[in-house]
Amino acid sequence: MSVDNKGARKPRADSLRNREQLLAAAKAAFADAGADVALEEIARRAGLGIGTFYRHFPTRDALLAAVYQREVEQLTTSADRLLAERPPLEAFEAWLHLLVDYLATKRVVAPALQAASAEGARLYAASGAPVTDALNRLGQKLLASGAVRPGVQPEDLTRIIMGLSQGYDRPDWPPSARRLIAILIAGLRPAGT
Repeated sequence: MSVDNKGARKPRADSLRNREQLLAAAKAAFADAGADVALEEIARRAGLGIGTFYRHFPTRDALLAAVYQREVEQLTTSADRLLAERPPLEAFEAWLHLLVDYLATKRVVAPALQAASAEGARLYAASGAPVTDALNRLGQKLLASGAVRPGVQPEDLTRIIMGLSQGYDRPDWPPSARRLIAILIAGLRPAGT
């Protein structure tokens, strides 16, 4: 490990890479087999040993919290990145697809996380505000851009998200949600574009 100028140790690059591999493997394993999937299976999917797994995540609860926190962070930080890379309507569309990914993971992880501990329940409860903030940033840019039909209001975008997320707790929801995104984006465009 290297040491920063405050004396704190920074994780080594291979340790960070292993952690990221474990988180990605856990997300996929949870989606395939549920939150009770064997931890050894997650380590195997990551191509790592169980000892490496436990060095990063000493308990299943720690893993659940880390997977959920990673999903929230990826969703919320993507809003600004997408706005910097794409026109606002395209950024909003891409973010909606990331929201589908987040909700599909949330469907499996959130109940286990909330049941695991008071800390897990707090982490879950705290996730709403940053997601709402990301949506608000996207919505403000989108509405200010003029890339949507006249009369669309900020609360309309919130209702779109609420409608899109309806039924997210069903395993067959993601394909339907992705079809709805295309319909929603077409409906937001000004007439004749």
